[in-house]
Amino acid sequence: MNVRGYAPFFDDASFLFWHQLQLNQQKMIDEFGVHSVTLRASTEFKAELKKGDCFSIVGSVQKIGNKSVTLQFSMVDQKSERLFAVYETIEVFVEAEAGSSVTIPQPIRDRLLKFHKEAGVAGTI
Repeated sequence: MNVRGYAPFFDDASFLFWHQLQLNQQKMIDEFGVHSVTLRASTEFKAELKKGDCFSIVGSVQKIGNKSVTLQFSMVDQKSERLFAVYETIEVFVEAEAGSSVTIPQPIRDRLLKFHKEAGVAGTI
């Protein structure tokens, strides 16, 4: 598969991961007046994804800063667990109205900590 074919899978997985965290964008706006925006996204390609390959995407929280969080998504073969690609994003929290960066609200931070890599928990998308 051409490398551009990976992007939609990872993009969808990132939205689903927020939902799995019970922190979808609209909920964060409604409850805390903030949402996240992607500051940076990078993909490291490990193996070619071929027609017929079945994969899962596993997401985890890698780092939690004051105003941002680093998320990582691994695309793995469902049978062999071969790693196809790793996608990493840095998400910055911003005020919904003004768009300026803000400190991550404590209830959101607490939820992120449950999926932090050191907690040993990841979500399969």
